[in-house]
Amino acid sequence: MSTDVQMEDLSNIVWHQHHVAKQQRAQQKNQTPCVLWFTGLSGAGKSTVAGALENRLVELGYHTYLLDGDNVRHGLCRDLGFSSQDRRENIRRIGEVANLMVDAGLIVLSAFISPHREEREMVRDLVGDDAFFEVYVDTSLAECEKRDPKGLYKKARAGEISQFTGIDSEYQIPLKPEIHLNAGEQTVAESVEACIQALKRHNVIS
Repeated sequence: MSTDVQMEDLSNIVWHQHHVAKQQRAQQKNQTPCVLWFTGLSGAGKSTVAGALENRLVELGYHTYLLDGDNVRHGLCRDLGFSSQDRRENIRRIGEVANLMVDAGLIVLSAFISPHREEREMVRDLVGDDAFFEVYVDTSLAECEKRDPKGLYKKARAGEISQFTGIDSEYQIPLKPEIHLNAGEQTVAESVEACIQALKRHNVIS
């Protein structure tokens, strides 16, 4: 399909404004919808902390949804590979889904390596700066390699995987994350509590 045809098709699509607004959905749930974007190296503990935080929020009565990198690639992004272009498209799709969930009034937890600042900022711009919380799960490369829960670092070091983040592909650390977790030293419980306190300070939860 040519670019001209694509643009013509898009010009015929009109956004439909529904009667029920995001504010009403949020008020119904008694929370401020947002995205907590967990970023860090493979094996840093992103999914572990995000999962534990979701459990805590649900126990407190909040409405959440957790988007996880591996799970998303089983469905929504199963057609994508791991080229730079496909990785960017993977993040773009997740950002669009997260934005819809924020519109539904949910607290969205997203756990993705998302190595490039530009891609993370793309999602921030999409959902809005006031609804985006970058959570940097700061774990050293040495510690991540020591954990290596999926055996991916071993394969990358052996040359069986190319363009692996932290080995032969760059990870750009967040410059000013809303939440900075020192996952190499903090326990999961301490990381969860740090997130809870940050959400309270920003009036996401009470």
